[in-house]
Amino acid sequence: MAGYERRITGLIVAGAMVAGCALGGPAPSVIHSPTTPAATGGGGGTEAPTLAPAEASLLAGDLLGRPTDTSITVNAVPGAAMEVVVEYGTARGTYPSRSDPQGAVAGVPLDITITGLLPDTRYYYRVRSGTTVGPERTFVTQRVAGSTFVFDVQGDSHPERVGKQWDADLYALGLQQIASDAPDFLVMMGDDFSVDTLRQVDRPSVDAVYLRQRQWLTAAGTPIFLVNGNHEQAALANLDGSPDNVAVWAQTSRNAYFPQPAPDLFYTGDETPVEHIGLLRDYFAFTWGDALFVVIDPYWHSPGVVDNAFGEGHGGEAGGKGKKDPWSVTLGDEQYRWLEATLAGSTATHKFVFAHHVNGTGRGGVEIAGVGEWGDAAHLAENRPGWDRTIQQLMADTGVTVFFQGHDHVFARQELDGVIYQTVPSPADPSDTMGQAGAYSEGTVLPGSGHLRVTVAPTGVTVEFIRVEQEPGSEPAYTYSLP
Repeated sequence: MAGYERRITGLIVAGAMVAGCALGGPAPSVIHSPTTPAATGGGGGTEAPTLAPAEASLLAGDLLGRPTDTSITVNAVPGAAMEVVVEYGTARGTYPSRSDPQGAVAGVPLDITITGLLPDTRYYYRVRSGTTVGPERTFVTQRVAGSTFVFDVQGDSHPERVGKQWDADLYALGLQQIASDAPDFLVMMGDDFSVDTLRQVDRPSVDAVYLRQRQWLTAAGTPIFLVNGNHEQAALANLDGSPDNVAVWAQTSRNAYFPQPAPDLFYTGDETPVEHIGLLRDYFAFTWGDALFVVIDPYWHSPGVVDNAFGEGHGGEAGGKGKKDPWSVTLGDEQYRWLEATLAGSTATHKFVFAHHVNGTGRGGVEIAGVGEWGDAAHLAENRPGWDRTIQQLMADTGVTVFFQGHDHVFARQELDGVIYQTVPSPADPSDTMGQAGAYSEGTVLPGSGHLRVTVAPTGVTVEFIRVEQEPGSEPAYTYSLP
């Protein structure tokens, strides 16, 4: 990996990334937390290295979420009790405004929401505690119609699969590439917080999974939206009525370490609270520039196991997903009605829908888009009373531009009834394999790890596959444009 180290000088320490963990402090070192059990080899490796700051200012660098037209949320994880403020302004190095001071408890994630911002405006900010200040970072508020902007998409990082599907140097390089894109935000497609390979599963160990990934993702330098994946085990089927189960731990950790949207005047989404969790923040939608963004989630709304059962291996191995009744997987009536109203009611020029996978399980894209509630129109009435069309037909009828999915660890572009099905490659797989490419019988299917850079402009949409191994300044591995 010497070549990768050379190309990201200053970001690699002992094979891991400096994620701005300390407020203005020296570079962090790489440790394995003595209180966190190592993951079992879900992909044949050991757990990803934990990044520890050299001073106890922050356990993870500040991270952005929930951007709107007039607000942003800054999330920080303090390493000690402290008072925290965010200083901000519209010019580099100048911070005439500041948030109200908030007291922070050691190890407890803290959300600081800045309000009263100007729409379609770039801001610069830094986090301050006393005389200690963090690095300058930036964000932009909601773009107006007619704007040109970039968002990035990444999926299935699987940092627990060290050496097989995840490499620290590659992951660091990929996050640097994302930062260099200067995207308005990053959408993570799921299977980024795998808890089903932990040797011991409890609240501290699940928190540690989210904190470790959080420490890496700070380097992307942009607000992050999360899509629920099967390996997160944040699923209705795992609930048992008690606060002490993997689904509760996974979702509460997710919402604590990554500020995700709840329904308000800017976002729409899941309005039903869940015992011991509150609002799930699992499905949501918002408009940005000329585009509608919609995230959907079957895992929290299917009574039965969607893909791999917790503790039973992955899917078709011990989980038996190959024999599953496709109608047992569902978005649920409430989410479907919301999706239908959201897509049909939007006048956005472009509509993007994100889910971990078609129906949350299986392999392939358009190959399984005719299965179950996703596309089996002939059996819809008997299995989904009151639904007048399948999810695929709904997307086609309402002019969805691209459906993004992960799960299969390969780049694949397909089309069905005018809807692009775009599968996202894994970001840091050192084996350079084709993932589940064998499940794809048509379309453009390419090897390699990386992310997608999507540009929305008045002239249309451009999607680029940025391979993590490519040299800086080189052409993307694949590019296509949509009107």
